[in-house]
Amino acid sequence: MRNRLKIAAAIQNARAFLVVQHEFGTFDKYLWGFVEGRPRQNAWRQHKLVPAESEESQSLSKDLKRRGFKFVGSTICYAMMQAVGMVNDHLVECFRYAELSAATGRRRRG
Repeated sequence: MRNRLKIAAAIQNARAFLVVQHEFGTFDKYLWGFVEGRPRQNAWRQHKLVPAESEESQSLSKDLKRRGFKFVGSTICYAMMQAVGMVNDHLVECFRYAELSAATGRRRRG
């Protein structure tokens, strides 16, 4: 990284991570609290319908910022939530959609 602000943010985020981890037992437990411990199962039929953020990612972003994290906007938080399985935004015709929806046993919006 060449951006000094991002380097400082990485250090600050690591410190804030440890505080959250200590408070909740694990950072994982903290994150999953924003989706009530269950993955959000969406049912999108077109890529253009998949959102870049959600109410949950907005709440997560706001809380992370309150805790001192940097570079944690709602869109970044939503992408992380998709990547770690907190949100299933696979299109309904995708083979992964069926696998993941069977695992969670619920459908949501779409």
